[in-house]
Amino acid sequence: MKYTQLGRTGLEVSRLVLGTMNFGPQTDEADSHAIMDAALDAGINFFDTANVYGWGENKGRTESIIGNWFATGGERRDKVVLATKVYGNMSPDGAGAWPNHHKLSALNIRRAVDASLKRLQTDYIDVYQFHHIDRNTPFEEIWQAIDTLVQQGKILYVGSSNFPGYKIAQANEAAARRGGTIGLVSEQCLYNLCERRAEMEVIPAAQDYGLGVIPWSPLHGGLLGGVIKKEVQGGRRASGRAADTLADPTRRAQIQSYEDLLDKHGLEPGEAALAWLLTRPGVTGPIVGPRTADQLESALRAVELELSDEVLSGLDEIFPTAGPSPEAFAW
Repeated sequence: MKYTQLGRTGLEVSRLVLGTMNFGPQTDEADSHAIMDAALDAGINFFDTANVYGWGENKGRTESIIGNWFATGGERRDKVVLATKVYGNMSPDGAGAWPNHHKLSALNIRRAVDASLKRLQTDYIDVYQFHHIDRNTPFEEIWQAIDTLVQQGKILYVGSSNFPGYKIAQANEAAARRGGTIGLVSEQCLYNLCERRAEMEVIPAAQDYGLGVIPWSPLHGGLLGGVIKKEVQGGRRASGRAADTLADPTRRAQIQSYEDLLDKHGLEPGEAALAWLLTRPGVTGPIVGPRTADQLESALRAVELELSDEVLSGLDEIFPTAGPSPEAFAW
């Protein structure tokens, strides 16, 4: 495994991030524990989750699965850089959000941290992430709550997820005004070959403020994982966002060109899509969310994969980027 610093911090993390969203809804607890053991054995030390994972009536279930894994010992907690998130509705009333059980008020942040710590069976969270922007809560209030939690030793670093570039700037400028607050150190964003809009403002803002970029959905819902080839071979058919995309003849032709390019060079699509992200400026590491041990093995191969200039230029031709703003839209 290869490692890098998380943004401007001294925290050393693996270049693949283990995403746990499938733990509970699609992967049972025993298999989830086996995948985490395999990831740790392979050198992956950065695990990502969220308080809402498990979803619906089972929200919080994923954190509990991780907590039970930590409780089995073997220095598992000490070896893991643990990241979780706050924002989603954790109201005991289910779909109806009772006031102050979601978003980023100081009250909900305090409540959510304590609940996550209990489920995770740990006394601290390495990277506590805002899962979404909260348009109604000022950053001064958010940072006041975070400062208290840092002083209490409950969290060490703070990250964002799904923040636009201007909100990254607002958040860190507000932290700078307070003084003594580290501010955001990472940003999780939707970023892959099919979805490159983060290159316009999010990634430049993250780089300017020293945030590590952690792409989620690196295979764009399976679309970049060889979906057409799998269909032809009688394997798992595309579903969800991937199926909707392939229904468009123009987009299907684009994905076919992508698969043809990689087939020409003897590369597996999913591994190449991850390897491409590892070449991108500012990227700490993509989040991989394996449902099975085999999927984890495929992701691990991407870390050692070197893409040639010919492949990289071919990918840019198939999936062109608008580039950074303002040039992307000004001229």
